[in-house]
Amino acid sequence: MTRHAIAALARTSRSRALVALRAIVALLTIAGNSLAAQDRANAMVPTVVLLGGKVFTADPARPWSEAIAVRGDRIVAVGSTADIARLAGPDTRRIALGGRTVVPGFDDAHAHAGPAGAAGRHISVDPSPTPDPALDLLLDSLAAAARRAPTGAWLTSSVGGRILDDPRATRSVLDSVAPDHRVWLAGWSGHGAILNSAALRAAGLLDAPDPAGGWISRDANGVASGRIDEYVIYTTENRLAVARGDSVLARSLRAYGEWGLRHGITSVQDMAGQYDLATLRAAVARGETMRARHRVIRIPNTTHPGGWRASWRVSGRDTVLAPNVHVSGVKWILDGTPVERLALMRRPYADRPGWHGRANFPFDTLRAILRDALARGEQPHLHAVGDSTIALVIAAMRAEAPDAAWRSLRPRLEHADALGRDQLADVKSLGIVVVQNPAHLAIPAVMSARWGADQLRAVDLLKTLVDSGVPLAIGSDGPREPGVNIMLATLHPNVPSEALTREQAVAAYTRGSAYAAFAERQRGTIAPGMLADIAVLSQDVFGVAPDALPATRSVLTMVGGKVVHEEAELVPPHRR
Repeated sequence: MTRHAIAALARTSRSRALVALRAIVALLTIAGNSLAAQDRANAMVPTVVLLGGKVFTADPARPWSEAIAVRGDRIVAVGSTADIARLAGPDTRRIALGGRTVVPGFDDAHAHAGPAGAAGRHISVDPSPTPDPALDLLLDSLAAAARRAPTGAWLTSSVGGRILDDPRATRSVLDSVAPDHRVWLAGWSGHGAILNSAALRAAGLLDAPDPAGGWISRDANGVASGRIDEYVIYTTENRLAVARGDSVLARSLRAYGEWGLRHGITSVQDMAGQYDLATLRAAVARGETMRARHRVIRIPNTTHPGGWRASWRVSGRDTVLAPNVHVSGVKWILDGTPVERLALMRRPYADRPGWHGRANFPFDTLRAILRDALARGEQPHLHAVGDSTIALVIAAMRAEAPDAAWRSLRPRLEHADALGRDQLADVKSLGIVVVQNPAHLAIPAVMSARWGADQLRAVDLLKTLVDSGVPLAIGSDGPREPGVNIMLATLHPNVPSEALTREQAVAAYTRGSAYAAFAERQRGTIAPGMLADIAVLSQDVFGVAPDALPATRSVLTMVGGKVVHEEAELVPPHRR
C-alpha cells in the first residue's frame, strides 16, 4: 500500500473514531440529563400528602384549602385534593383526612413550662380554676394536711381575693395550724402570696431586704407579716425551682411539650421564671427537651449579685441551645393584675376608693430597662396590665428612641388588659405587639367589682385590636387547652362585644404568635415554603358549639414535617 493510501486510511479511521466518540458522549449526556431530571423529579415528590381535609391556612391570601404536600421539613404545595394527590410518588405517605379540620400548629405565645418552685403537697379547697376559698375553710384543710405530712414539708394552695384581702391572713394564723411545715398560699393570678414563718425562713425572707420590683409586707415593728408581692415571689420561686435540679426541669419541660403535642401545640414561648440558663443548659444536655419548638424568654432575677443586667446574660440576640430550643427576648413584670388590685390604673379601683394600683419600678428604672433592650437589640416583653402602666411604657419608649427604632424590635405588651382606645395609635406607631390570654377574659364578676361596669366595657380589647391593625397574639398563661382559649376569645365573657370570630382567634393563635416571635416567615401559616408544623384536629373548631370547643385535641401533629403525635383512628391500619 502506498504511503498516500495509508495516510488516507488513517484519516478515515480517525474520522470514524471521532464520530463514535461523539455518539458515546451524546448518549452519556442524554443519560446524565435523564438522571438529573429524574433526581429533580424525585426531589419534588412529597414525602407526605394530607388529602381531603378542611384546611385553614391562616394565610390571608388563601385562608382555606383541601390538601397539603410536605417534603422534608417544609410545605411544598397547598391546593385541591386532586392536585396534591397527583404530586405523590410511590413512596409518598398518603394521609386521608376524611374531612377533618387542619390548622397551622398552635403557637402558645405566653406559657409557663418550668416546674413549681415549692415542691410539696398541694391542698385544693376550691376546685375552680380561679379558687377563692374563705380563710377559715382553708385553715381547717391546712391543719388536716399538716397532721398527715412529714415535718418540714411544703404545703401549698391557690387562693383569691377573699384571703389576700383578709387582714387575718398572716404568718401567725398559718403558724397556728401548721407551725412545723412550710406553708405557701399563692394567688391564683400569679401575684400575691402569704407564707408562714417556716416558709419565710426556708426562703430566706425573714430578714431580707426588698428586692427591686417587689416588697415584703411588714408589721408596725418592721417584722415580715407573711405577705409577699411581685419580684419577691418571682425571685424566690426561681431560687427554689433551680435548687430542685436540672433533672426536675428536664422532666417538666418534656412532659409539658408532650401534653402540648397531643393538643396541636407545636411552638411554646416560655416565660422562664422557674429556671436559669445553667439549669436549662444541663437539662438540654440530658436530651430531655421538648419536641415542640421551645422559645425561652428570660425573666431576670433582680436580686442577682451581679445586678439584673448580668442575670441570664447570653451572647447575641438569639442563642440556640438545641435544634428546637433557643433563648431570645427578656420579660419584665411592670405591675400586677386587677385581682389583687396591683395593676396601675389611671382611674381608682371601684372597690377601693383612692387606690390606683402600684408600679413595680420607678420611671427611671423602666427607662434603663428599655435602654438596655435597645443597646442589645433584644425584644422586650413587658407585663403591663394597667392603662397607667401602659402610658408609662409609651412615654419611656419615646424618651429613649424614635418610634422606628422600636418597630424593629417589636416590643410586646403581655396582657395589656386595660389598654385604652386612646392609646391604640401610640401602640401601633411604636410597633407594639399585644399578647392576650383568653383566661383573663373569663372573670367578669371580679373585673366588674374592681373596675365597675362602665370601665369594664372599655377594657380587654380584642376585636378592636384586630380592627385597628395592632398585631395580636394569643398565649395561655392559664388553661393550656387551645379549645378552651379559642372558646374564651370568641365568647369574651368580660366584654362580649370584643369577641373574635373563630378564624380571627385561630389566626392570632398561629400567625399572630409567630409574628410576635419574629418567626412569621418560617411558621404560623400553611403555605409553600413554610415549616410543616401542622395539627389535624379531632373536631371542627370553626363549626362546633362553643361548649364543645374545650374537648378539642389533635389526632395528628407534625413538627418540621415529622409526625410527632398520631392517634390510631386517623390512618387506616395498612398505611400506619
